[in-house]
Amino acid sequence: MSALYEQSGVIVRPAASTDRYGNKKPDYGDTADRIPIDQINVQPAGGSSEDTDDKQIAVSRYLLVSAPGTMPDLRATDRLEVDGMTLEVTGKVGRWPVPAGVRHIEAQLKEVT
Repeated sequence: MSALYEQSGVIVRPAASTDRYGNKKPDYGDTADRIPIDQINVQPAGGSSEDTDDKQIAVSRYLLVSAPGTMPDLRATDRLEVDGMTLEVTGKVGRWPVPAGVRHIEAQLKEVT
């Protein structure tokens, strides 16, 4: 394995729950599935922004790339815990095919603090 893909983390897959109005919503708490993921590289991408109008928040963006030859089961509704951060997947997860199958995945992530 390349030194570039030595990070690991945990995919947090939400369970379905229902609010008091009967609406379905994702639950990332104790009932969520926790799936180990390794051979990934998560790097800052696109900088960060701050919103200080109503409350102090910072949004930082990251890019996840899996090692060549791997295809982790990461979904647009998942979160990723890596390096002490909890990151949300933003948008669809890119799956990069090659003639022999899927070569790797890429995903845009964000952290809101």
